[in-house]
Amino acid sequence: MEAAIHPRGGVRRLLPPPSFFSRGYGDSGADLRPEAVLAAALRGEDLLMFRRKLVLSKWKIDFRPTQAARVPVIDLHMTAATMQVSQEDFQKAQEQLKLLKKDPGNETKLKLYALFKQATEGPCKAPKPGMLDFVKKAKWDAWNSLGNLSQDEARQKYAELISSLVSAESASQKKEASPEEGRHDGYETLIVTTKNNITKIMFNRPDRKNAINHQMYREIIKALEEAGKNDSTIAVITGNGDYYSSGNDLSNFTNVQPGEMEKMAKDGAVLLKDFVGHFIDFPKPLIAVVNGPAIGICVTVLALCDLVYASDRATFHSPFSQLGQSPEGCSSYLFPKIMGLAKASEMLLFNKKLTAAEACAQGLVTEVFPDRSFQKEVWARLEAYASLPKNSLAVSKQLLRSMEKEKLHAVNSRECEVLMERWLSDECINAIVSFFQKKSKL
Repeated sequence: MEAAIHPRGGVRRLLPPPSFFSRGYGDSGADLRPEAVLAAALRGEDLLMFRRKLVLSKWKIDFRPTQAARVPVIDLHMTAATMQVSQEDFQKAQEQLKLLKKDPGNETKLKLYALFKQATEGPCKAPKPGMLDFVKKAKWDAWNSLGNLSQDEARQKYAELISSLVSAESASQKKEASPEEGRHDGYETLIVTTKNNITKIMFNRPDRKNAINHQMYREIIKALEEAGKNDSTIAVITGNGDYYSSGNDLSNFTNVQPGEMEKMAKDGAVLLKDFVGHFIDFPKPLIAVVNGPAIGICVTVLALCDLVYASDRATFHSPFSQLGQSPEGCSSYLFPKIMGLAKASEMLLFNKKLTAAEACAQGLVTEVFPDRSFQKEVWARLEAYASLPKNSLAVSKQLLRSMEKEKLHAVNSRECEVLMERWLSDECINAIVSFFQKKSKL
């Protein structure tokens, strides 16, 4: 079998079969694997040297230009150009990243960090950070997880990920250019609308399963304040996407430097107390439309809503002890009152996840609907409720709630005090670290 190499570097005919290289034929001991031949040509190595090596290996080389092609042409200059384009794309992607207006979330940022490090430095060889250095540990884990991914592949994946983020943001901006009727301005993590006497507060971080970060906590507080003062009759809370909400965004903890833990705990307790307080004091009927799984704080404050309608695919989970934490949202008082001490203990102490049917049977959920007809049935009811006399509904709610308001605020204060202590405990820190370690292995 013949092999011909074009003088300009293009391989025009078949190289020796793989068996030749794998069996180690030839007397020269030279590395004649195809990738080695190509790499040497890229380095500009004299092609006559390859002729001599292959002659020693009993192969005949024809250096004459040829038009015939037995296999698809592999042009070495094209390969170099492709690598150059890849580097250009990589540089362009870095510039595009700076232009993104929306935070892509910590999980995506970790992927970008890891791919950038892999693309520029290769596989992770840095020492593993300490367990309590959450940020550096998360970055190290993300980079190390890429293993031996080549730098070219890392550049390509980095560029593709940023391209997808740019496309998603562009689509979102186009959608926002034609705002929904009655939409309120000034929200990034929520979609707030008022229409047909209903103010709808929709959690809008579907890529993060509607996890609540600090900004979202503040925006929910703002939305409740606006809904309590505007002309709407009722307010509705729901989620955008598959989840109602996955609860507290644990990046609220991981973005904290070791020396700032105490400040984080105090600030977090103040924010949480204010957040729950707005549910306690909300003056109008407040209805939760639970469209999917609900976790943590978004489960506990359901007891402060006046009605809770759920899809049959919704679940309710409050894994406080699993994360070394303690109940919040007045659940330590209201859950035993609603479902009995034993059932409340299963949820709040032992992390039991309830189905929608179980939550309804225990009194946490008002009614469950088939997912296929959930939105249609529920919103028909809500529109009927919104047509009722507004002041009558508000006064009646105050009569139902006023007797326990003082008690609920006291419970809220105590729960936040205990939580602040828990957040600063080694047990809580270790539990959160363990959670992220398990998550990174999935």
